[in-house]
Amino acid sequence: MEKFYSHGKLLLTGEYLALDGAIALAVPTKFGQSLDIEGIEATKLQWQSLDEKGNIWFEDTISFKDISEGFATPKNEISERLLQILRAAKKLNPTFLEDQTGYKIKTLLEFPKDWGLGTSSTLINNIATWANVDAYKLLESTFGGSGYDIACAQHATPISYQLKNDKQLVKPISFNPVFKEHLYFVYLNKKQNSRDGIAVYKENKGNLSEAIQAINSITQNMISCTSLEAFNVLLEQHEQLISKIIKQEPIKQRLFSDFKGCIKSLGAWGGDFVLVTSINDPREYFNRKGYTTILTYEEMVLNPK
Repeated sequence: MEKFYSHGKLLLTGEYLALDGAIALAVPTKFGQSLDIEGIEATKLQWQSLDEKGNIWFEDTISFKDISEGFATPKNEISERLLQILRAAKKLNPTFLEDQTGYKIKTLLEFPKDWGLGTSSTLINNIATWANVDAYKLLESTFGGSGYDIACAQHATPISYQLKNDKQLVKPISFNPVFKEHLYFVYLNKKQNSRDGIAVYKENKGNLSEAIQAINSITQNMISCTSLEAFNVLLEQHEQLISKIIKQEPIKQRLFSDFKGCIKSLGAWGGDFVLVTSINDPREYFNRKGYTTILTYEEMVLNPK
């Protein structure tokens, strides 16, 4: 049996602008996804996907012919996406699935799939490793995006990430804030489709050179920041800058205007997790408003001691 594993992801800075070359700060999460592969005699894939509770949330049987010839009609949207990834992997490496051995596949998520921590990116990275192809190219030919999520899948430390001349510049960094006990991640009870967010961004963006320079400065300052007060100022600056570009109200103004602390959207605005800074434990405040999934920085972020 072969086993592959990829880390989940959170984008702390550079959302949207990472697509156009801004330097982003991203962190891998303690939650990821595994891919187990066991050989069988039939030339097909018996696919089974399990959630964080061990319940099957997707299963299908896919013949090698369906993958190589591309004529199969997927039975649902998830099957269609999986076939798209497998076909793209085979196009990148024609020897993939060339043998006469089939496989029993089991994927296991460590987080609820609606959390937005990378159900797709962890799968793409695992399949890319299995198929011996470039995960960034596989992402580009399927879901698209900046690629920071693939970088997080492959790294066990926080990273800075930049797209430059169509190349991914990934640097493992030391980012372990001394004030991390005041950092929390709150789930907004809604999964945000990043492709929709990117489409809105592309419609609204103008000349971004000044904005990219500003985000680069904010990112670098956040990485080296040693006080919560300075960190909060950087988060506010980032929120206001992105707000102007995508013409959306920052999440704190929209939902939590009375909160005594800082709140920053992560990734596509409007859903998934937000980063919250607070001197006092903010769980009671968010629980009262119906937001009960709250993780501390230590609980969420994969960071070597």
